[in-house]
Amino acid sequence: MFDGVLIVGGGLIALYVAFHLLGFIAGVVWFVIKAVVVIALIVFFARLLFRRR
Repeated sequence: MFDGVLIVGGGLIALYVAFHLLGFIAGVVWFVIKAVVVIALIVFFARLLFRRR
């Protein structure tokens, strides 16, 4: 009986950690993508601005 409780509890804890870890990794990847897009836009507009002068 107690073994079953430990297995179910451990499984629930593992699922909780896995989902939070997956969310953290997805958040980091999304942040990197947004940062790259913002930097690319800044470089693009800077080149447009300084090319006219």
